Amino acid sequence: MRSEPAAEAPDRILAMLDLGLFVATVAIWGTTWLAIALQIGPVPVLTSIFYRFGLAAILLLPALALTGRLTRLDRRGHLFVALQGLFLFSLNFVCFYNATRFIPSGLVSVVFSLATLFNAVNARLFFGEPIARRTLVAAALGVGGLVVLFAPSILADGLGAEAPIGLGLAALGTLSFSLGNMVSRRNSKAGIPPLTANAYGMAYASVALFALLGVTGTPIVAPPDATYVAALLHLAVLGSIVGFTTYLMLVARIGSDRAAYATVMFPIIALVLSAAFEGYVFDLGTVIGLALALLGNVVAFAGVPTMRRRRAVT
Repeated sequence: MRSEPAAEAPDRILAMLDLGLFVATVAIWGTTWLAIALQIGPVPVLTSIFYRFGLAAILLLPALALTGRLTRLDRRGHLFVALQGLFLFSLNFVCFYNATRFIPSGLVSVVFSLATLFNAVNARLFFGEPIARRTLVAAALGVGGLVVLFAPSILADGLGAEAPIGLGLAALGTLSFSLGNMVSRRNSKAGIPPLTANAYGMAYASVALFALLGVTGTPIVAPPDATYVAALLHLAVLGSIVGFTTYLMLVARIGSDRAAYATVMFPIIALVLSAAFEGYVFDLGTVIGLALALLGNVVAFAGVPTMRRRRAVT
């Protein structure tokens, strides 16, 4: 039996790790929609976002400190993790949640899927990386797939006169998410571990969200029942601590443009779960949209270089 070359085995392991991080991110974020839906009720949206990241910070910061895994940061480090928190854990969520007041949630998902393009352009602006043709093709397939998937619901709900406001908020939220990706890349290059950056970033985001609660006069309503608390725990622990850590690790490993393809895939997971629990019926359009998105996934990740290979050429 021919043995595998020594250099290829570690590369294959790293590639499997990248795939595992991507699958974990998509699977986790694909379930958060259900937890968010369970929180709709007497608690204002802004308050729920504050609860989510406040709880995540309260859980993560002491855990890292007690286990000796919380990296000490200088003033500049704190500034950049605060920016990461502002873009990734507060501003983008506020924009997306408010966008759904004006346009269907499916259309918000389509706009958010443009994060792949936003990241490619911002990586060019901030890091001088060329925009790969593969990225453009994958993004076109992914966004096209989501358009086909959500077109029926978007047409059924219709677009009102305030649709431009919703589209603008969704685009601003996507830009915020992308800028958070860029700051995260900077933090990783500066040697700040994703867990430390997330812990401090979520703490700073919570402070910003608390201030926004005061400015807007939004009441802090106590969690109404056990269902809300269970959904909050899911969003704080899995959706925030675990999901954002796996995603930002992926950004550091394979690049922000390919990692952002998760924004195309997790709405599909949400549809699959909707079919399982809410009676959503797959039709021809669903199959075509799913096929386009998966094809884009193949284009985005075929031949993705591992960290070891990238380092060999830098």
